Amino acid sequence: MIYTVTFNPSLDYVIQVDDLTLGEINRTTKENIYPGGKGNNVSVVLSNLGHKSRALGFKAGFIGDQLEAMLNDFGCDTDFVPLENGMTRINVKVKSTEESEINGQGPAITKEALDELFGKLDKLGKGDVLVLAGSIPNTLPEDIYERIMEKLDGRDIQIVVDATKDLLLNVLKYHPFLIKPNNHELGEMFGVKLQSDDEIVLYAKKLQEKGARNVLVSMAGDGAILVTEDGMVEKTLPPKGQVVNSVGAGDSMVAGFLTGYLNTGDYKKALQLGTATGSASAFVSWLATKEEITALLTKPASEYGL
Repeated sequence: MIYTVTFNPSLDYVIQVDDLTLGEINRTTKENIYPGGKGNNVSVVLSNLGHKSRALGFKAGFIGDQLEAMLNDFGCDTDFVPLENGMTRINVKVKSTEESEINGQGPAITKEALDELFGKLDKLGKGDVLVLAGSIPNTLPEDIYERIMEKLDGRDIQIVVDATKDLLLNVLKYHPFLIKPNNHELGEMFGVKLQSDDEIVLYAKKLQEKGARNVLVSMAGDGAILVTEDGMVEKTLPPKGQVVNSVGAGDSMVAGFLTGYLNTGDYKKALQLGTATGSASAFVSWLATKEEITALLTKPASEYGL
């Protein structure tokens, strides 16, 4: 079974305003509500690609109930820990001449609720996959990813971590199966600005020296580079297309990579599917469907690249 963890999930209220003017009444021309959070995004795209997953995390209030219901509608299993107080957050994403976001704070997570989540994670075992994605709310200890991986260490669980800087660096000693920084995040970890593919590969290998098994570096319009545990270095270019929405593209890449690897055991095919899946989500208003992903995979080679 694949499990995802989202510590601070949300409902995302995405609105279009033709010309946002501060201090005035603005009327939307388009609006949608989606389940949000990086781990939840991974679960939805996995479902779209035919892989069942179970979304873990916390929910609070009627917004949390609605979030869970929407994820179920998208084919995801959910097993959220209910919180007695507070409300699952709403994030407002405004698309206008510029994009703006107002993200909610989210509910306080108690020690008892965290212990309940750890009880659910304690049931994972050999052959399971766990995706830890996103930031940590300020009501949780900063080393929560480390605590989870320490608890599950030695159980032959494939753990994927998609987080930034210290959150990522601090878990490498537990040898995650896959980490997915982007090229800017990779440079920030080492205090450098990466200028070339060779430099990206060099620093990806430094993360392997620290314990990561496979390093997938996303590079937006420049594609992705994968450095594998068996020494392979592979780059894919993205299909050509118009970027509509970058939110969720990285999560989609993770879901596509996992699907490709679990289906074939082939890292190169996993990279190809991951790149296509991330691009497919970037080219549409939300997360890509299987049909949208397949359409990109079947494009001729001439339609790939910058």
